[in-house]
Amino acid sequence: MKALVLERLADLTRERHPLQLKDLPVPVPAAGEILIRVNACGVCHTEIDEIEGRAVSRLPVVPGHQVVGKVEKTGPEANLFQPGTRVGVGWIFSACGACPYCLKGLENLCPDFRGTGMDADGGYAEYMTVPDRFACRIPDVLSDYETAPLLCAGAIGYRSLRLANLHNGENIGLTGFGGSGHLVLKMIRYKFPDSRVFVFARNPREQAFALELGASWAGDIPDPCPERMQAIIDTTPVWKPVLASLDMLAPGGRLVINAIRKESTDQNALLQLDYSKHLWQEKEIKSVANVTRADIVEFLELAAASGIRPDYELYPMEEANRALHELKTGKIRGAKVLQIA
Repeated sequence: MKALVLERLADLTRERHPLQLKDLPVPVPAAGEILIRVNACGVCHTEIDEIEGRAVSRLPVVPGHQVVGKVEKTGPEANLFQPGTRVGVGWIFSACGACPYCLKGLENLCPDFRGTGMDADGGYAEYMTVPDRFACRIPDVLSDYETAPLLCAGAIGYRSLRLANLHNGENIGLTGFGGSGHLVLKMIRYKFPDSRVFVFARNPREQAFALELGASWAGDIPDPCPERMQAIIDTTPVWKPVLASLDMLAPGGRLVINAIRKESTDQNALLQLDYSKHLWQEKEIKSVANVTRADIVEFLELAAASGIRPDYELYPMEEANRALHELKTGKIRGAKVLQIA
């Protein structure tokens, strides 16, 4: 099978081809696993964190954790899906199922959590295996390319919005406006129609895109915002928007940080944290760690019922490195999806 493999860490500002196209054996499903023939795989900023070494990945590894395909074969004791069933795989590849976190439905916090495309080979390949318990059935109304970004960008956005504790009519801000941010905006417009959405993005094209999708206001982080917000969801890879967001929160507001890692370029910004300005008046900071299977299933059902669909750009599998470089350099409109099959 054809597969894109990360063999060594690289700086994407200098290295344009960190993934190598290889010919690998088709994996054999073990007990409890299914073999998936991959049709599409979304491109996520977490892949950049893996390539640049912020998210510790096994090497070599096949990245990709927004995977859509059909069950090709089942291993022993895998009885949840029949061959030919269309399934998706998100960031959660497996969890132990027995620890206190798993038993409380918080498998995203399991100490044995394994990430798809990081701890196990993912969907930048024609085939992959996964425990059948961690694959999910795809609603018929969703196409393969529409579904791929929903499995991570959408599901983690869904979890972030839930953790934001927003009530209809309250203001909410979004810092960063890529694959997850644009889906969160669509969710807010559907679930909280009376809430005003304020989007902070460096790129004027992203600001215009946010207004096109129904944001009340869009600007850059340094721009003065006309109102304070009860919640802000930060999807940027850097630290500076964290302090700015805390400053813009209303009393009792909550900042939800939706990022698996933060880049270190402006980490000294944290030294400027001013308690009275940024945290006093019962402001809160909440981080988002991974997703659960329930997040993925619930969001797919919501997207199917509500008509929420991602805006996406499609790339041939062989152009994955170009998609990643464009993501790194901010050439974004919605999500990016690889056409595998």
